[in-house]
Amino acid sequence: MTTSLRSLTSGSVDISDSAVASLRGSLHGTALLAGDPGFEEARTVWNGMHDRRPGLVIRALDRDDIATAVSFARDNGLLMAIRAGGHQIAGHAVVEDAIMLALSGMRAIRVDPEGRTARVEAGCLLADVDRETQAHGLAVPVGINSTTGIAGLTLGGGFGWITRKFGMTIDNLVSAEVVLADGSIVQASATEHPDLFWAIRGGGGNFGVVSSFEFALHPLGPQVMSGLVVHPIADAPALLAAFRDICAGAPDELTVWAVMRRAPPLPFIPEGWHGREVLIFAACYAGDMEAGERAMAGPRALGAPIADVISPHPFVGWQAAFDPLLAPGARNYWKSHDFLDLSDDVISVVLDAVHKLPDPMTEVVLAHLGGAMARVAPDATAYPQRSAHFVMNVHTRWSDPAEDAACIGWARDLFDAAAPYAAGSVYVNFMPEDDADRIAGAYGGNMERLGRVKARYDPANLFRTNHNIPAAVALAAE
Repeated sequence: MTTSLRSLTSGSVDISDSAVASLRGSLHGTALLAGDPGFEEARTVWNGMHDRRPGLVIRALDRDDIATAVSFARDNGLLMAIRAGGHQIAGHAVVEDAIMLALSGMRAIRVDPEGRTARVEAGCLLADVDRETQAHGLAVPVGINSTTGIAGLTLGGGFGWITRKFGMTIDNLVSAEVVLADGSIVQASATEHPDLFWAIRGGGGNFGVVSSFEFALHPLGPQVMSGLVVHPIADAPALLAAFRDICAGAPDELTVWAVMRRAPPLPFIPEGWHGREVLIFAACYAGDMEAGERAMAGPRALGAPIADVISPHPFVGWQAAFDPLLAPGARNYWKSHDFLDLSDDVISVVLDAVHKLPDPMTEVVLAHLGGAMARVAPDATAYPQRSAHFVMNVHTRWSDPAEDAACIGWARDLFDAAAPYAAGSVYVNFMPEDDADRIAGAYGGNMERLGRVKARYDPANLFRTNHNIPAAVALAAE
């Protein structure tokens, strides 16, 4: 008997049962075929749009398992996808009939509180990282949904509530252990394989499989001043203009984002507002509590809020505050722009779309970035957009497949209407599967160098199930 797996190039390759059995015998983890216990759970990813069935799932437990999987795929000419947290919007973690290398069994974290570092295995979620680091009153900047995987977040850049104070996730990466396409295992840091270290800080999974990350940590918490202020959408034009001014003068410790959606049925929102369009300011202060209360005075003084729930919260709780609105299984489609300025024209375009939201779960987020992350040179890491700017994420979310065309069409219409005002760059972690033509925009002037690193570490493009940077880019540039 054989199992037909997708080839690296085209068509399929038949793998014998004895070859699968031999693979299983060489793993500390396991290899699963359809019908095996655990297969369905392993193949499932966060975005319900990507309901695909891999031909073989390799569940790794350590770096040696990763190396074994990489060598198996390479030697047999097989397409392989990497699933860490499985949260990526594009669904690259799962490919029909391909190998899935699942890292979710690798969840160890070792915190050195004196040295203020943490070694984090690639299968960890942000909740794991926050829990273990906060046990020592320390933190690393990560994203805002605690079920996101640390690996994908980091490899794409990583930003969230404390990025303005402490930089992006990649700015706090000290080293990484990487399994290369030839099966070898290397350390990447400022002194070891520095070209690889540069590339994995924003360049995605194009260069190898990271088995663990070492992060620098910062004192924070256990509580932060944080929370939400909810306003009627009718007041949004003036409020967003004031939000723009507050962001321009904010200290590094203060982060304020704007979210526009229909009000969810949360207990602090009056029932009469449930399901109606609202503007929500989400804010966090990464510093002293009294200073945070003073810094929050500006955002809290705006307009006539429906609700104001800014107060001290445990940092680990604030990091998970939006999880209920981002639970796995729903259908999700994102479109994103960077804006160097939140102009009146951009505000008008966004609000026009918000009045036509296609589903109650859909939202538009305007995230303000700057501070520490903007004091890093654009060519210091693969992630290049270091100017203070606003990121618009059009987060279209729904349940019924019959709504696909309407929801995706709405997101694309807003994206197109906002394009004349955009910077042309994009955060790679916000790119859906059909955004492949935006990769050059994601990396800007760093694209050619990324291609050269790709040519050195993965010339055959084994790691291609991602927002791909082919080695051919480097060859053409020589």
